[in-house]
Amino acid sequence: MKVLKFGGTSVGSPENMRAVMKLVTDGEQKIVVLSAMSGTTNSLVEIANYLHKRNKDTARIFIGKLETKYKKVVEKLFETEENKTLGQKVLKESFNTIKSFTSGKFSLVGENTILAQGELISTQLFALLMEENGFNVKLLPALDFMRIDEDKSADQTAIRKNLKKVLKKTGEADYYITQGFICRNTDGDIDNLQRGGSDYTASLIGAAVDVEEIQIWTDIDGFHNNDPRYVGNTKKIEQLSFNEAAELAYFGAKILHPHTVLPARVHNIPVRLKNTMNPSDSGTLITAESDGTGIKAVAAKDGITAIKIRSGRMFMAYGFLKNVFQIFEKYKTPIDMISTSEVAVSLTIDNVWNLSQIRAELDQYGTVEIDDEMTIICIVGDIIQEEKGFASKVFNALDGIPIRMISYGGSRHNISVLVPTSRKKETLQALSDDLLNNGN
Repeated sequence: MKVLKFGGTSVGSPENMRAVMKLVTDGEQKIVVLSAMSGTTNSLVEIANYLHKRNKDTARIFIGKLETKYKKVVEKLFETEENKTLGQKVLKESFNTIKSFTSGKFSLVGENTILAQGELISTQLFALLMEENGFNVKLLPALDFMRIDEDKSADQTAIRKNLKKVLKKTGEADYYITQGFICRNTDGDIDNLQRGGSDYTASLIGAAVDVEEIQIWTDIDGFHNNDPRYVGNTKKIEQLSFNEAAELAYFGAKILHPHTVLPARVHNIPVRLKNTMNPSDSGTLITAESDGTGIKAVAAKDGITAIKIRSGRMFMAYGFLKNVFQIFEKYKTPIDMISTSEVAVSLTIDNVWNLSQIRAELDQYGTVEIDDEMTIICIVGDIIQEEKGFASKVFNALDGIPIRMISYGGSRHNISVLVPTSRKKETLQALSDDLLNNGN
């Protein structure tokens, strides 16, 4: 069995849904994970924002527009009047749920319930389309088995246990359809795995039932060796190791959710990235093995804030770093990069929700400097293969570009530099010219 995940663009229109159906129905049993139709989650977030602001009239207008859009989808998607009626019934149930929050108080539970409707609609319509075309298909409600714990992390033990129960109860089918992104939390309320979480859902499901391969289908052929939005002549990467893919995903390569690789790596399940619009292409294969070609790719992560704490008390001081890190732990703020000297520590964060409180507590330890609008540039590969002279290649390529921080040695798979976001495109192009398109 395989798990195939299709993103919002892949199911973004009736025509695309039919194309996905043709890709899926090859006679091989599989679990298909679907995102909401493209644009839907953004619309639902907008509706939720209006409800949080108590602007219910505007929320109702946007709900009506989205419902009208989906009614047109149903009319185009199905051929028989019976299935059109069933499709409209699906819409009515979800949109009645959304409309129910336009009266009374609105909370995070309501927001998460609204956000879940995109995946609930897309999967029900897709399963109905497959039934109309004579395929043996069954829905696996993700809310019956996907769980997160108190720390908002996937509860893999519960997922495995619950999914096996749901599969047994559902019975045999050629194709199982389920929702990405959505889950339940420890209170039993509807929650989610955050944006892009459908990839993570597919990996968690694959690990839970020990599939032979996890496929992530999007609108691009696979990982590229640089960001094609900023750099020309990028190339697709044929193969990556789990560690290399994890580094690229975390540091900005949008094709894959950063958490996707871990469950697959633990269970040694290959992950393949494929293009729905170009299904004949082999895509990028991610396995435990690297193909050993040294430098593989460059990725960029925006929205970074750099913090430097400078203090004479740090020199030879026991426990200074512990005290600093405890502040970030207190406010549940992850750190991306870190560098230290005798009198200063510099680090980066991408979550600034509690920055003012963090700064206030850091002030007791020394002078605090904060720089925003920064970007982490990550050079990824099997760096061990390139140890001799690798650092000099990177720094020669970046000659003339101001580097705020450097992280090298924390992982054998990457070296990261922090640059102003205004110099991101220049940095990516320089690395592409000197490291990727110069025989390396």
